[in-house]
Amino acid sequence: MSLNYDRTLAEVFAQSCKQFADCKAFTCMGHTLSYAELDQLSGRFAAYLQQHTQLKPGDRIAVQLPNILQYPVVVFGALRAGLVVVNTNPLYTPHEIKHQLNDSGAKALVVLANIAKNAAAIISETKVEQVIVTELADLHPPLKRILLNFAVKYLKKMVPPFVFPHQVSLNTALSLASQPWQAVAQTPDDIAVLQYTGGTTGVAKGAMLTHRNLVANMAQLNERMKNVFRPKQELYVAPLPLYHIYSFTIHCASALALGNHNLLIPNPRDIPGFVKALQGVNFTFFVGLNTLFNALMRNPDFCKLDFSHLRLTCSGGMALTHETARHWREVTGAPMSEGYGLTETSPVVSNNPLENVQDGTVGLPLIDTEVKVIDENGTALPSGEAGELCVRGPQVMKGYWQRPEATAEVMDSEGWFMTGDIAVIQGDGFIKIVDRKKDMINVSGFKVFPNEVEDALSNHPDIVEVAIVGIPDGEGSETVKAFIVTANESLTIEQVRKFAKETLTAYKVPHLIEFRKELPKTNVGKILRRELRDQEIAKAK
Repeated sequence: MSLNYDRTLAEVFAQSCKQFADCKAFTCMGHTLSYAELDQLSGRFAAYLQQHTQLKPGDRIAVQLPNILQYPVVVFGALRAGLVVVNTNPLYTPHEIKHQLNDSGAKALVVLANIAKNAAAIISETKVEQVIVTELADLHPPLKRILLNFAVKYLKKMVPPFVFPHQVSLNTALSLASQPWQAVAQTPDDIAVLQYTGGTTGVAKGAMLTHRNLVANMAQLNERMKNVFRPKQELYVAPLPLYHIYSFTIHCASALALGNHNLLIPNPRDIPGFVKALQGVNFTFFVGLNTLFNALMRNPDFCKLDFSHLRLTCSGGMALTHETARHWREVTGAPMSEGYGLTETSPVVSNNPLENVQDGTVGLPLIDTEVKVIDENGTALPSGEAGELCVRGPQVMKGYWQRPEATAEVMDSEGWFMTGDIAVIQGDGFIKIVDRKKDMINVSGFKVFPNEVEDALSNHPDIVEVAIVGIPDGEGSETVKAFIVTANESLTIEQVRKFAKETLTAYKVPHLIEFRKELPKTNVGKILRRELRDQEIAKAK
């Protein structure tokens, strides 16, 4: 069986808006946009870009917004105008924003006023010609918009001062669109999104994701989940940022293609606010990752929510521990399916089908997706043996933006993408991710995979979060170190080590253990092992 991937995102969007016009598309802070309203607003934004800027099809537009209603309006308006969307993290520092804007060659920026100060500090050092600024409640009804924006800016003082040389408000831009937008010639192989990756391990690179890549992954995912995702009936909870490809593909492609409804959570770190947004809502599908699930389950009000409509929870972005999966099922009563993907694969490679979930695996490859594992010489390994996971399929990126050498390092002439993850492909085809190739620890010649140790320690009732890294010992080997966040301040290093010895071989047991109040994380909530390791190396110098 093969699916049809010969469409652009703009075509998928147009079809959904026509077919599901009266359905709810996105809800945020108590206000909902229907598919018809999303169609109208994104069309006006496309018209503004075409009629009042110098932007041409193929130009890049950076979008620096959290999960608010403006995000889908801006993104689909930009795609309709033939532009390439550069998803930009709202938490970026001025240095990080400058790199991304200059590397992508972005000529326009859409930014939330609350975070605009950082971009304003470096905008003169970029090629950005036009900045569109939006305030938090700009797409809400007039009275609510005025009150909320006033409160955010003047009462809560959440909008630091900023100045851009060429600036227009989003609502002004929408009002300037006097003529309808004009469809532009696009092909499925044109770049739709530049999705930056690798910033935590080196210079961030822009993965070129084409319309075909994203439409393919959308279709692949919906085919796998066809017994779960009912058109026009699902309410997806969207706490992970839409500018992250995992969330983008699920909420702005997969859900949209089926006419389903998304509940946007602007700030998932505010757990009480997050839980309040879920109260009285009959959500049916939940997307998250291990650290977020744990944070929610530590909130008593979350555990009191009505989960009777929840049909499935999907986990990705980082390894899901057995204990977290078990506890989540206990709290919600709903099944949990772990999947696997990367920015370079749009992102989903595999997931667990609801009818056959295997805990500890990331499921089966999606339709039209080939996988293999190779050894250090590039030789394919048989099932059951661990090696670097390689992926080939219609969702694999075109390459890294203006970095042919970096592209050649991870993609071969036959279209195989080398993920950098160590995996085992079981005899039944299910994939088990062992760990990141770069995170593997060498203890006197023995391989230690952090995921395995983290999973074992997470079973301790007093351990909230744990990260395992390898610290060079000066002898060409490494020492296993555990960084632990505990709910019990009386927990001792000796107790942790004793617990670890019950399930782990001696060389895998952490030799060094440090308790911390919190662990460094990415904007999505993934623990940054590399930062912890770098801190230790710097201390040793």
